[in-house]
Formats: sequence, C-alpha cells, structure tokens
Amino acid sequence: MLADLAHDRALVAWGAFYFVRNHPDQRWAILEDYQLPGLVGRRTSIGTKAEPFGDTTVEVMNSSGAVVAQASTTEHTWVWLEGLEPDTEYHYRVTVDGEPWGDGELWDTLPDRRGGYDLMPSDRTYDLRFRTWPYPDDPTPPLRFAALGDYGVGIRSDSESTRRQRRIAEVLDRLVTDEDVRLVISLGDNIYQGEVGEVGDNSGGEDDDWYSSYYAPYRYVLARVPFFPAIGNHDTSDSEFSDDRTQFEDNFHLRQRFGHTAGRSSVDPGLFYRLRYGCDVELVAIDTSVDTTSEGVHRHFQAPHHRVWLEEVFSTDDVRWRIPFSHHPAYCAGPKHPNDEEICEDVTPLFATGGVRLVLAGHEHNFQISEVDGRTYAISGAGGKLREDTPENFDQAGTTAWSGQCHLLLVEIDGEEARLTPISGLLPDGTPHLMTAMDPQGQIMRPPFVVTKNGVVPTSVSINP
Repeated sequence: MLADLAHDRALVAWGAFYFVRNHPDQRWAILEDYQLPGLVGRRTSIGTKAEPFGDTTVEVMNSSGAVVAQASTTEHTWVWLEGLEPDTEYHYRVTVDGEPWGDGELWDTLPDRRGGYDLMPSDRTYDLRFRTWPYPDDPTPPLRFAALGDYGVGIRSDSESTRRQRRIAEVLDRLVTDEDVRLVISLGDNIYQGEVGEVGDNSGGEDDDWYSSYYAPYRYVLARVPFFPAIGNHDTSDSEFSDDRTQFEDNFHLRQRFGHTAGRSSVDPGLFYRLRYGCDVELVAIDTSVDTTSEGVHRHFQAPHHRVWLEEVFSTDDVRWRIPFSHHPAYCAGPKHPNDEEICEDVTPLFATGGVRLVLAGHEHNFQISEVDGRTYAISGAGGKLREDTPENFDQAGTTAWSGQCHLLLVEIDGEEARLTPISGLLPDGTPHLMTAMDPQGQIMRPPFVVTKNGVVPTSVSINP
C-alpha cells in the first residue's frame, strides 16, 4: 500500500486479513477482530497499530532496477522511504523474513456461480509502481486526480449498493492504470454504519469492518497512489452510535502523514491539512464534522486553533489552484441536504482572500455543480450511496448542473483550466463512460465541465457566474 507520497519520499505500508471457511455453505468468512488472538495469535493485522509480521525490508528501485532507497523495521508495518527524485517513476517491493509480501496471484471477493460473492483467485497481481510528485517550487505539470465520496457501503453482500461501489472501484482502477491519475481525494463517509444486507452489524469501529468497504475494492489502486481523506458524518459519531476516528486515523496513517509537520496540518482532534503538487496546486482538507470536545464549539472548523490555521492557509492568493475539500458542502440543492449555513458563514468568506476558484465536497448522494460568488462548488457524493430524487433548491444553491447517478469525479488541472468529468462506469471496451448531467431546466449538459477564471463552462452550455 502506497499510503503517502511527495516529491522526495514515499510511505509504504503492508498488512493482511484472515479468513476461514464458513459452515455449512463453505464460503470464506473474514475473521473479526475479537477472533484474531485465539485463532492466529494477533490483536490486529492492518493499520499503523498492527503488530509487525517479522523482519521487514522495503526497497525502492528505479527504471533500471537499481535500489535507490531502502528501509527496514521490526517494530511497525510501515516505513518512510527517503531521498527520491521529483517526478520520477519507481517500483517497490516488501520483504518479510526474507519472503516477498503480497507476491503472486491475489484472491479477491468476486461474484460466485452459486449467487452472491466469495473469496477466490482473481488472476491479478499487484503493480507496485508509483511516480513521485514534482518539486514544490517547480511549475505544476498537467495533473489528474479522482474525487470520490460516500462510497463505503461494502462489497461482500449481494445488493445494489455493492454493485455500485464495485462499478466505481473498477473505474478508479482503470483511471489509475491507464489515465495517469496521481492521487485520490476521499470526500468522506469512507465506511458506513452497518446495515442489514450491506456491511453487517458493525459500524467501522473495528479493522475487519474496513475490508469490504475500503481495502478490498481499492486494493490495486492503494498499491499505486495515495488516498487523501476528508472525515464524513458516518466516519464519526455524528450519525452513528460509535465514533470511528480511531480506526480512521489508524487505517489512513494520519499521524505518520500529518501529525508532526509544522504548518501542514491542524489536528487533535479534527483533521485539517494541506498538500502541494508543484507550485500551482494546493489541496486543503477541512473537517466539517461535529466537535464534541471543545466547549462552546459545534463544528471542528469553529474551534479557535483550527480557525487560526484556516485563516493562515487562506490569507493570501499565492497559488494558481487552491482547492478546499470536505465532506459537507457549503451549497447544496438537495434533495435531502440544504445549504450548510455554518460553513457558508464561517468558512466560505475565507475563500476570497485565498484565491479559491474550485471547492469539492460529498454528503449529498448525487452530482451537483453550483456557481456562487465567482467560485465553482462541486458535489460528488455517490461513490456507493445514491439518491435519485430531483433536488428542489436549485436557486438557493446556485445550481447549474446535477445528476442522480453513481459516479466518481475526474479532475484534470492544466494551466488556467480545471476540467471536471463525472464517470459512471466502464463501456464494454473498457473505456470510461462519461456521465451527462442536467441543468435546472432539464437541458442535457455533457462533460467535461471546464472551470476557468470566469466560472464553469460545460460542453453544451456556457454559464457565467
């Protein structure tokens, strides 16, 4: 797993899940966390807190096969690899007690001839290649990344939500493999409360809950590009009986990535961080979840120490593309969620001084584009969940386009343009199926939606904010 990446280093992690044959149907069943000590002698097997599997060495090789970086550990299931060159392709390998880790044909949860899904050989192997980012002071070359929200429904059961997540996971796999997507922005709700027929009775508070929602559907992507998460209401206790932040922090390696870099983040509790891709693109994660720890504060972005950090981040217009992303959207036409008054009052005013032109969010389970105060607000919250009803608050949200289809959002930044392309699946030849949208009057709008200094312009209709 390529847990993090920069211009000169990479964070590599490894782990495992354990399965047993279920009786009487003989399907494979994942061992739950409480079963691990008695059956395999471990407390946990994934994430930063997992016990080591043995004496581990990770090597990074250049295109000639020469080892250019190496790190070993007997204490963790992750290491940083330092001293890499900017904008350079490498491959890596993990060796535990002298044996390659994750080598050979992999087993995946796949459709079963008996109906449903089971663990079986996939005829696939890991592709352990990555490309470092450009040097932070260099002009940003054309960048492609994917934004994906509200996806963590799980892929083990025979349900429509499972099929949706699988379909979009296949799109993401294809984009990373063939379309040079360099990173994934997660827009929250990475794992949902358990629902009958979907992800069992757990809520994401244990590592085994994350298998079908995160590690299994995106395993080939996770081996090649990093995920940068936002926290959603289903990743905390906002909408559930338990708070999954501990597992969220563990499985996204948050402390190793953002916990100790001055100026890059504001945490403990809450998750705010920034990352630069070259000198022209900066992505800013904003925690819009409920703050249950600070007296007199409702949302994390209202806490004084986070407020200071946000004001510093958005104090100057010193980068061509500064793109905030969060789970909850500021402007939303529905059908379930309206505009978020607290975000509109406390956060969006900062965007003017920060030079923000594009904002990404999830939460509403559809696709929306809004134009407000010269900025483009995109919602992509249907990576697994879906809400097909027509929104009713187009005017209040400044909506210019929407669609009630499952999708992910491909974002392409090239100079002064950002192209937004929702993709709903793969065509029979394996190419991406671009998703059309509608304007509030029902006119078809074809992607890409091109964001410029003058707003967003879809292929079929020009919209001036």
